[in-house]
Amino acid sequence: MTRKAFWQAVTRFDHSKISPWMALRNALGVALPLALGAAIGDAGGGLIMSTGALNVSFSDGADPYAHRARRMLASSVCGALAVFIGALTGHLHGLAVAEAAMCAFAAGMMVAVSAPAADISTVTLIVLVIFSAQDMSPKRAAIAGLLALGGGLLQVALALALWPVRRYAPERRALAALYSELARIAAANAPATEAPPASAQMSAAQTAIQALNGDRSLEAERYLALFSQAERIRLALLSLSRLGRRVETEAPELERALTLASEILAAIGTSLDSATPAAVPVDRAAQLRELGEQLRKRDSLPILRDARWQIEALAGQLRSALDLTGHVTPAGAVEFERSEAKQPWQLRLAGTVALLRANLQLRSATFRHAVRLAVCVVAGTLVGHVFDWHRSYWLPMTIAIILKPDFTSTFSRGVLRLAGTLAGLVLATGLFHFLAPGRPVEVMLIALFAFAIRCYGPANYGVLVTALTALVVLLFAFTGSPPAAVMMARGLNTAAGGAIALAAYWLWPTWERTQISETLAEMLDAYRAYSRAVRDAYLEPGKSFAAQLDRARMPARLGRSNLEAAAARLRSEPGVPPARLTALDAILANSHRFIHSAMALEAGLVRSRAVPARDAFRVFTTHVDLTLYFLAASLRGSEIAAADLPDLREDHHALLGSGDPGVDRYALVNVETDRMTNSLNTLTVEILSWERT
Repeated sequence: MTRKAFWQAVTRFDHSKISPWMALRNALGVALPLALGAAIGDAGGGLIMSTGALNVSFSDGADPYAHRARRMLASSVCGALAVFIGALTGHLHGLAVAEAAMCAFAAGMMVAVSAPAADISTVTLIVLVIFSAQDMSPKRAAIAGLLALGGGLLQVALALALWPVRRYAPERRALAALYSELARIAAANAPATEAPPASAQMSAAQTAIQALNGDRSLEAERYLALFSQAERIRLALLSLSRLGRRVETEAPELERALTLASEILAAIGTSLDSATPAAVPVDRAAQLRELGEQLRKRDSLPILRDARWQIEALAGQLRSALDLTGHVTPAGAVEFERSEAKQPWQLRLAGTVALLRANLQLRSATFRHAVRLAVCVVAGTLVGHVFDWHRSYWLPMTIAIILKPDFTSTFSRGVLRLAGTLAGLVLATGLFHFLAPGRPVEVMLIALFAFAIRCYGPANYGVLVTALTALVVLLFAFTGSPPAAVMMARGLNTAAGGAIALAAYWLWPTWERTQISETLAEMLDAYRAYSRAVRDAYLEPGKSFAAQLDRARMPARLGRSNLEAAAARLRSEPGVPPARLTALDAILANSHRFIHSAMALEAGLVRSRAVPARDAFRVFTTHVDLTLYFLAASLRGSEIAAADLPDLREDHHALLGSGDPGVDRYALVNVETDRMTNSLNTLTVEILSWERT
């Protein structure tokens, strides 16, 4: 890492993460238990309850109520259990070390599931380590756990009562404006002499979508995919408009195609703007496809073949956009969750159990991080016990906070942790020296620092550590602990923990930018093997492919998990162009749509009656296999152009013309292969662009 790049990582301050209203309610949740404890003469109980509220505040957010409530309740329960178990078994040192190791390993593995899951598990590990240093009777441990749970539930109540905001509203509005503008230009048939239409809306949408960089939720990926489709739709509209002026008399179908596209795009824009299902007459997309059929019957001229191809591609893009729009509305999201819950756990796109199983091997970056974290936490715990340092639990706690899956975050957080701790101790020393605060002033200062942690901490880790260190000193002073002793112990243990974490990663540094293309290629290879297994099961309906599908499914999940983890690490490396990160997010979103369609086809094996496979299906799936092969080869440095790839849209059209669409299995295959075609065509554009960035 260059000195300039490291300095950029340390001093980075992300203003988009500042949320004063959320920070205000979180600070209120931390201060209220302290004030209550002081009022009734139980400062210790107030401290535990306040700590529970502080821990849960890190799970707060701006997403819809249902998601926020589930996440914060999970954090409350996990934190309370960590308090109870840690306080109950802390005097049994061997058991406490084993518990810390298992919890650290679990926290490391949660990186594969999601960022919120990883954050909750890390906070749980920290709470377990802290309360393992407390020697409590079973009764006191249970009371402490209930108090921590009460503090967490107070934070949940404040989060759900004081901030009725829907997440993704800015992104949805920006996309709504973009799709509405696309509808206008489709109807207006803008001349080629004008500037490219919808440029302002496209730029605004791109700026809004960049705020989702790193968000691996299904909701965020749908918005990213909608933006990718909008880019492709705009190009198709411009091509059709240009062709329409050249063949106006020979092909009046083009004008009708633009009119139908305008109606569908307007419905999508209205749906995104109002967060309601798109009101599109069911026959509009079918009519658009029929126009392509009409041109197919007389596409002897190259220009008519081009027009027909553009119409069929546009029809597929609009169907995909309609599908995505239906899932981003509240009702559509609920319906998707219901349908996902009905699937066997092996076939769920976000199946936690299957994802963790796939990562339980050394090839997994997540598994290696989990092992490294567990070993370092145990080492830190043993160092504290051997040297018998005062409040030695801060040592493994520091390791748990600093050690991350990526090189840059670990080192920048390590430096900021040490610098922020020193700054916080100096700040706390000044406060006690000049103010000599009493209980009311201490509560106010604690609330102030809690506000700073939640408002400015997410923007820069150094600010968070400075405020957190001062807050911790104040919390201990609130219960009567001498501030000087607390400051000395925190400084010593933080330095030792930071040194262990930095040394562990110094021995195994990795620059993700040099490996991300190969990681992406490996995921495509795994998807190719899985889709081939699904294809074989359809081609030989009388034969069992359960074992083959099981073997193919695990590498596919591992490939996806490794790429998501690699994307998170790449995002933290300084000097990576934003355009490259945006392209990677689009690749992930569309690759997920592809694999979800493949999984839907596998599910259809048991939900539909077996019928003979169509020859067109054999051709289509063979070309899907070739497309994935060539895209992976492109990522590995081969010179691949879009013209080298099979025409999947043409293959899909042939598939639609074969077999009885009234047969359940044929109908299912027709729908899911359409989604595959659209996702792979979009992936082709994104990956070839990615290789040029």
